[in-house]
Amino acid sequence: MTSAETVERTDAFLATVPDRATEESPAEWWRTAVIYQIYPRSFADASGDGIGDLPGITARLDDLAHLGIDAIWLSPFQRSPQKDAGYDVSDYCDVDPLFGTLADFDAMLAAAHGRGIRVIVDLVPNHSSDQHEWFQQALAAAPGSRERARYMFRDGAGENGVLPPNNWESVFGGPAWTRVIEAGGTPGQWYLHLFDSSQPDFDWSNEEVREEFRRILRFWLDRGVDGFRVDVAHGLIKAEGLPDYIPPADAASMGGEEANVPYWGQEGVHDVYRDWRTILEEYAGDRALAAEAWLPTADKTALWVRSDEMHQAFNFPYLQTEWDAADLRTVIDESLRAFPGVGAPSTWVLSNHDVVRHASRLALTAENPQGHGIGPDSPGKPIPELGLRRARAATALMLALPGSAYLYQGEELGLPEVIDIPGDARQDPTWFRTNGERYGRDGCRVPIPWTADDPAYGFSPSGASWLPQPAEWAKLARTEQVGVEGSTLELYRTLLAERRARSLGAGTLEWIDGFGPDAVAFRNGNVTVIANTGSAAIALPSGTVIAASGPVADGRIPADTTVWLAQD
Repeated sequence: MTSAETVERTDAFLATVPDRATEESPAEWWRTAVIYQIYPRSFADASGDGIGDLPGITARLDDLAHLGIDAIWLSPFQRSPQKDAGYDVSDYCDVDPLFGTLADFDAMLAAAHGRGIRVIVDLVPNHSSDQHEWFQQALAAAPGSRERARYMFRDGAGENGVLPPNNWESVFGGPAWTRVIEAGGTPGQWYLHLFDSSQPDFDWSNEEVREEFRRILRFWLDRGVDGFRVDVAHGLIKAEGLPDYIPPADAASMGGEEANVPYWGQEGVHDVYRDWRTILEEYAGDRALAAEAWLPTADKTALWVRSDEMHQAFNFPYLQTEWDAADLRTVIDESLRAFPGVGAPSTWVLSNHDVVRHASRLALTAENPQGHGIGPDSPGKPIPELGLRRARAATALMLALPGSAYLYQGEELGLPEVIDIPGDARQDPTWFRTNGERYGRDGCRVPIPWTADDPAYGFSPSGASWLPQPAEWAKLARTEQVGVEGSTLELYRTLLAERRARSLGAGTLEWIDGFGPDAVAFRNGNVTVIANTGSAAIALPSGTVIAASGPVADGRIPADTTVWLAQD
């Protein structure tokens, strides 16, 4: 496609962007919203340094309005030394210069609101950066001091405290404790870091910590944000006495398959969110809290969204479900029972910045625990064509379900996991802390392609990219898909438009029988949805096909295909 054709096509389709800025703001918008996750460093780079930034986001908001989403969630952009891509915060109330300034944030927020798009920001309360002013003060202070009491400092075990206080392991691999050198030059106390050693855990039994986060919440609410996605929301509180614990060898890194973990899901964490809920309710406009809580069941996850706590929790049991009809029906049933049972909407999600993209994950042929990633030597690599076909079908199924849905940047282009990232280009702490045994999350964080023929596929005007982009992404760029019938981008646009027009997010699911064991079939309002997870085609019932994840012909729904039919 020539540059002139690209501009003509893009301009023509941007002219169809719905003017939602003038629409009446729905009450409790978060119950049905489609929320698009932006990983800022990989979304759009306006400065040319190879790292995405806030002005880059602002420049692409028309594309997001054109897609048809309701809100964006921004992964961390606050000041940080970037040891863990911003999840190590050194100042919670400032923008890191990599991403711009507070003025850039305010401009982006205003531009989003002007297009009817709400803005949710990431908040990281379990830990800070070791460069945070408080932690630097703690290192300079004595054991037992007020400064150390803000973090989880403990005396070591064994003779002269030579051993860590317990046997906990870091999510990123290796021990969860690091010993400090005291002012006199001798080894001293240990501090807890459930993640990297540059991410010390706060002590949430300390009222000073709680008050500081009240201040941080109000800082961003006063600027006009619409809510917070809370990182490691099931962490914060640790079991009394810090008992020893070793997770199973095949456990997910964030604990999603485990129960009774002494640093996940402790009862005391709910008091924190009840407190935060009262702060959000001081502000007009239905501000929302969304929990990243990796828990083993929908029932346990629902505890985070009781009426006086958070508004949403990510449905990780759904994300982790295989492309299997029986399993999908079970997790959907459990979700629609557990979340509405406490007065909250169910959420649905298939990809994010911490998991293998679902265009690859759904076609893996070997086990791949969350957080391990995929690389050149991984067993059971995905089958690309199968993965994309299943990903499109899975998305079409997900977006028909009642509740709120999350999309991860680039999935609307059908992006797969990037597997062949050279070792010397990888940046995830998991890669380094496990000496290359786990590839980590870099593969789902590669900067996304906008234009096929421009440097860095339009991600950066200079052609720089903080992670290498694969050559095959040229054909997946947005300019190659916008307006192209059957493209993944146009599939997403159709699904989102029909979802909104038919109020599927506020609907009710009614299961339908008669399509065989490999079908997930239901009605939501006047829409019949049939997903074929098997290998044999399924007969297409009567009705008007309003969306299909793949070609449908001769009255049959092929394998790995989802169809929406209107019963008007």
